[in-house]
Amino acid sequence: MILVAALVLAACAGRPGPGSLIETEATAPGAKMHEILVATTRKRDTTRGSLFSGERGGGLDHAVATVSVPPDHKPGAIEWPSIPPGDPAKDFTLRSAAYLDDKGFSAELERQLAKRPKGKREVFLFVHGYNTRFPEALYRMTQLKHDSNMPSVAVLFTWASSGDVTGYLYDTNSATIARDSLERTLRALTASSADRVNVLAHSMGNWVLTETIRQIRISGKPLPAHKIGLIAMAAPDVDVDVFKAQLRRTGRPERPYVILVSRDDRALRASSLLAGGERLGAYGDEEELAKLGAVVIDLTAVKGGDAANHGKFAQLAQVAPELNQALQSLELRQQSGPTETTLDVVGNTAKAAVTFPLKILAAPITILSGR
Repeated sequence: MILVAALVLAACAGRPGPGSLIETEATAPGAKMHEILVATTRKRDTTRGSLFSGERGGGLDHAVATVSVPPDHKPGAIEWPSIPPGDPAKDFTLRSAAYLDDKGFSAELERQLAKRPKGKREVFLFVHGYNTRFPEALYRMTQLKHDSNMPSVAVLFTWASSGDVTGYLYDTNSATIARDSLERTLRALTASSADRVNVLAHSMGNWVLTETIRQIRISGKPLPAHKIGLIAMAAPDVDVDVFKAQLRRTGRPERPYVILVSRDDRALRASSLLAGGERLGAYGDEEELAKLGAVVIDLTAVKGGDAANHGKFAQLAQVAPELNQALQSLELRQQSGPTETTLDVVGNTAKAAVTFPLKILAAPITILSGR
């Protein structure tokens, strides 16, 4: 158990302290503001600089926040303030935040969608993973939106993770409790004027997502298929056998799930020891997953930004448009049968091009990045 805890702790360096969400009116040249909508099962925390705690609330709650990203931001990273509220020239900082009721959330969603032209009104929904505090979830959502440079409305679904490495069982139960609230959120998003809703879940957030999809499918009240876009599962902390059983129960998805796996993910290795059972995000038989109707992106060859190699997905945000285009092309090709192709996926930072050695398997199909 000590070894397991040590492996997971390796991914938790540089975590935010109390008061990391203190609002500031300070600005900096070149800093960029992002509006983030929040749907959560967390309990409100009115302590200055907190907003939401790791305790479970009484149901679904909402908020909206504006976060500033510094001009010299490094893709994939979160520049935490060393002293709250932080310096917008160097740090992620919170510009403003407010709680919302259901009607307020819907109104704010429609306000942001109305800023986009018809036909391009997309929502990006992010569901975080295990051992995640609210500030970490909010700033990760911001980092993903900023690095991807995609004009989608950003919605964070944050469930009541304790944010403690020893809270695996608590987090598992909190994730399970959150199913109904995620269903409500998905129904609200697809009932809006959004043209498409894309979903990314990380780690244990995939347990919430897959369970929610399962209960929606067996409810007899499906979501409007034309509004569901990409469903991506990054480093899913889900038992492989449970995932297979879910697919057998619900059938192959209309659009393939995109599963990001990495065989060197130490956090999932620890999770398999804790939970007993191989985790989907570290599963070695990619071809089997492809046969079940998934598109598998193998990130094993991508250098991780954390010691546990559990957060590689965050680095891919900067190539999200290119990757999404490649996946759409792949989906079209699959209609006419299996194919193989090689493409370049290159991300750009302010200083240099960054390449990602990705293997994408559906048929199999391979994407290798190069300059």
